[in-house]
Amino acid sequence: MAPETQIVPATLDKLEQALIKKIEAGDLELPLLPHVAGQVMALASDASADAAKLSSLIHQDQALAAHVLRIANSPAYMPRSPVVSLQHAVAMLGMNLLSEIAFTASLKTGAFHVPGHEEQVKHLWQHSLASGAYGKEVARMRRVNVETAYLCSLLHGIGKPVVLRTAANLAKDLQIPTDPALLDTLMTGYHAQVGALIAAKWGLPKQVSEAISYYQEYDHATAFRQECILTCAADRLATHLLQPEHYSEEELREHSAFTDLNLYPNDIDQLLAGQEKIMSIVNAMNL
Repeated sequence: MAPETQIVPATLDKLEQALIKKIEAGDLELPLLPHVAGQVMALASDASADAAKLSSLIHQDQALAAHVLRIANSPAYMPRSPVVSLQHAVAMLGMNLLSEIAFTASLKTGAFHVPGHEEQVKHLWQHSLASGAYGKEVARMRRVNVETAYLCSLLHGIGKPVVLRTAANLAKDLQIPTDPALLDTLMTGYHAQVGALIAAKWGLPKQVSEAISYYQEYDHATAFRQECILTCAADRLATHLLQPEHYSEEELREHSAFTDLNLYPNDIDQLLAGQEKIMSIVNAMNL
């Protein structure tokens, strides 16, 4: 096993200061919310929306429509018969789930794209998908809004690709050598701040914005604390699923988020027992 890369403090400090200056000056290239994703989010909260409206909306982007059908036919959703149209997909999966699939599929190309860092972005995307799936499971246990929990958990790390791209470009400009460990340190430290800027630009629900800002330190949340705690739990579950060698089951079980959600050891057992299901959803969304 290769030894862990040592981060040179002077290099980190120089790059970190340049990144802070960019953030404070508002000089960041923030991603646009994909057009269809924004419309799907609005439609999902419209009580008068129907299957025809949703399928018509998704059809505006033929590549997205094909992607959604591939996901709907994947083992994760186990259709009883092949899903051959978007209206059929609504009938099989329901409006909420199809809206979720369409929103997520359109998000990937719009926000998770950093040329030259494809492997890191792939891991960020997988983590977001796993977090979103776990957010729904925890929400069902707590009997709270599943759709909101999914959005909070899926988008909690939305600032990371932006920090990655910005830091990588700054390092190039400053002729500073970088490695994944250095970029990970900066993403961990600054993604919540940048994510809050994206949430404001996209007009995301306040619950989602708060979860992005405070899921790591939910005791500092001044509103929607439960959503922040739930997002923290989903993030920790996703980390254990995808990187068990870095975040053990023992560490997971000892995390305060589960106690603060009034989840018991047998609840955590149930969440861990569903790992195969969560991975099938992650793999489906990567089709």
